Amino acid sequence: MQRNRFWIGVLFCGFMIGMPFLQASPQQNNPAVPAINLKGTWSGTFLSQHQNVEPFTITVVIDQDSKGNLVGSAQLSSDCVRATKLQVTVKGTKVTLAGSDQDGANITFLGTIDSTGAMLDLRYIVNGSSSGRCESDNGTGNMGRR
Repeated sequence: MQRNRFWIGVLFCGFMIGMPFLQASPQQNNPAVPAINLKGTWSGTFLSQHQNVEPFTITVVIDQDSKGNLVGSAQLSSDCVRATKLQVTVKGTKVTLAGSDQDGANITFLGTIDSTGAMLDLRYIVNGSSSGRCESDNGTGNMGRR
């Protein structure tokens, strides 16, 4: 009998310690923390930290691919990056959009979405391609939902 109580106690402790790992994320179970829906059309203007790089505008259409991942199709008016496909990730209010154009220039946007779900406050990093169009660049801007 004593041995059974010992093992029941061990199992109960193990269950209680493992319990937080079994729970769903707060966004899945807590209606006070709604899942952020980024699907739709976003546009904005970004300013470089470098004086010799012109500001650029961007429009991104975000949707889901066949596997349920968020992806974006970006049109830019930039000297550094051309139209590109972006992988989009959201963790809480943190947002990342990243991709490469056909010439190999990489662009990454990192930032947050506001509480209304209507504005992305972002910083960007460009690592240019061998074309020499902007070896590297970085700056800030925002995109609003259209």
